[in-house]
Amino acid sequence: MIYLKLYFEFFKIGLFAIGGGLATLPFIRQLAGKYGWITQKQILDMIAISESTPGPIGINAATFVGNITAGVLGGILATVGVVTPSVIIILLVAHYFIKFSETQIVRSVFSGIRPAVTGLIAAVGFEVAKVTLFNVDVISKALSIFDIKILPMLNIKAVILFGVIIFLMNKYKKHPVTYLMGSAIIGIIFKF
Repeated sequence: MIYLKLYFEFFKIGLFAIGGGLATLPFIRQLAGKYGWITQKQILDMIAISESTPGPIGINAATFVGNITAGVLGGILATVGVVTPSVIIILLVAHYFIKFSETQIVRSVFSGIRPAVTGLIAAVGFEVAKVTLFNVDVISKALSIFDIKILPMLNIKAVILFGVIIFLMNKYKKHPVTYLMGSAIIGIIFKF
């Protein structure tokens, strides 16, 4: 049954995606390959929507995938599934935190988790950059290193927008929502 599968798959994502919402994205990409619930283009749309709307990206992403896969009930169950492990873990941690917070094992666990979380987030950043800044179709059609021409491989409009946003963010230090809204408007006008 699709509803139970959605709940348990997102339960596993919520259990193992330590480090915030961006850490859920490699798991969601894996689901896309395993079940075909969502396409790679929909994942990019999901990231854009999840980053642009209030709330944690992992919850927004679970709701998005669940809704696409099985409607409103699917969205609700995927969201509940991704949140359930956190609720259970927080209740356990709150109960035992004072007793175990200063032990060497707990400190070692957190020291070991940090690089893994950084790696998961970096992998997502790489995948988003690859799909948005490059024409993946052109790269995959190149037969050899001699057939590759740099300019057709780049999504020129996206690279220019990326560069402009980076420049503006460094120069003006406005709230990120300002840049998201501006990018959305530019995307609508120039048909990104």
